[in-house]
Amino acid sequence: MYGALFQNSFYIGNAFNGILYGVHLVIYFNIMQVYLKRTPKNTPQRDMFYMVFSTVLLFLNTIFVATQSILGQEMWVINMGYPGGATAYFVAFSSVWYQTMGSTASVLLQSMCDGLLIQRCFIVWSGSRRVTIVPSVLWVASFVMGILDLVTSGSKNGEFFSGLAAHVGLVYFSLTIGLNIIATCLICGRILFYAKRMQDHLGAEISKTYFTAVAIIIESALPYTLFGIALLVSFGLQSDISMLFLSLYGMFTCISPQMLILRVARRRAWSIETAQPKPLTALYFAKRSGASQTCCS
Repeated sequence: MYGALFQNSFYIGNAFNGILYGVHLVIYFNIMQVYLKRTPKNTPQRDMFYMVFSTVLLFLNTIFVATQSILGQEMWVINMGYPGGATAYFVAFSSVWYQTMGSTASVLLQSMCDGLLIQRCFIVWSGSRRVTIVPSVLWVASFVMGILDLVTSGSKNGEFFSGLAAHVGLVYFSLTIGLNIIATCLICGRILFYAKRMQDHLGAEISKTYFTAVAIIIESALPYTLFGIALLVSFGLQSDISMLFLSLYGMFTCISPQMLILRVARRRAWSIETAQPKPLTALYFAKRSGASQTCCS
């Protein structure tokens, strides 16, 4: 651990952080533009919630990206002559206060994104609370383990990638990524089931609004889950490349929910009513004479 591959992974991860942070900014301002175009009378509390939620995500992501960049600058530029090199500096200062602050922002981001996934799972399953029981239990457990991970890795001489902190971190990632996998499978399965059902009854053209590949990827936060699996495997194997996946996972913790919120803002996201049966409405056909109407239910 902490070899040349680790240093390269950290460097490339920071580069991706900068690129994906720009993507995050673009999505965020698109969300704000959609919501702010509406008049105050047409802005429900749900819209205000998503605006605040998106802003908090951006704030926490800024902290995460900034602290990762500062540690890289301190390690490779300012203290390039540190005895033992960059690896020794990272081991000595990985629990420095600003790095702990960045880790705290990351845990909060994951808790918020997981909470949003549970809420979307509840919506996609037409308000079924039973479906959210297991994800909710995992969310509470992961939040507790996240706090323990912060305590162990942020303590004096604590190291995120080794010792007790690494074992606690592995449990934490297992819980939160397990939650991601369950929620993603529940959402994807539900959408695919209704996609097939609607195509059989109404045709592909009518069903494409809610059942495209893009809709499934965004609704289920699939990139977030896939990068989480990659992180869990590499972290469990104590591979140096886990640092790269940690950066990518951290960034998609913000980008995936923002893409989903943008879809909600544009009224294209799945709602509780989407899969619920609709009552038949009456159709009235007027005769040429206009004297009477024919009703068809």
